[in-house]
Amino acid sequence: MGVDVGSVRVGVALSDPSPMLASPLVTLSRDADSDSDIEQLVELATEHGVVEVIVGLPQTLAGRHGQAAEIAVRYAERLAERLGSVPVRLCDERLSTVMATRMLSDRGVKGRKQRAVVDQAAAVEILQGWLDARASYRARTGGPGSEDA
Repeated sequence: MGVDVGSVRVGVALSDPSPMLASPLVTLSRDADSDSDIEQLVELATEHGVVEVIVGLPQTLAGRHGQAAEIAVRYAERLAERLGSVPVRLCDERLSTVMATRMLSDRGVKGRKQRAVVDQAAAVEILQGWLDARASYRARTGGPGSEDA
């Protein structure tokens, strides 16, 4: 499961079982007060049999952690506490929202419609990047799953 944490919305994506392809799932309303969005993520993870959660870490272009990165780290920590045995990992997501916005614009999705799905699209970018890097690493090292490559 890929997660893009924003100040207003949380985008969620899932991979196929292989895992090779990320797809958008849902956009949740961010609830920084009572963490109901985190509870919804736990329910989604259980429902879909998620084995790993990748939370986007919005670093600056220089690779530094700003306020948004600190929010993502704390969010991932709270999510990990609630998920228990399901690992929660942080993944560099520099420009994922920019790439998602550009892709949606190229497909003719603009304005209000774009805002409704850009967080899901960013979650797809985050998760797909993680899946691609994982597959590449396994292919180079001969690790588990490399025979599929």
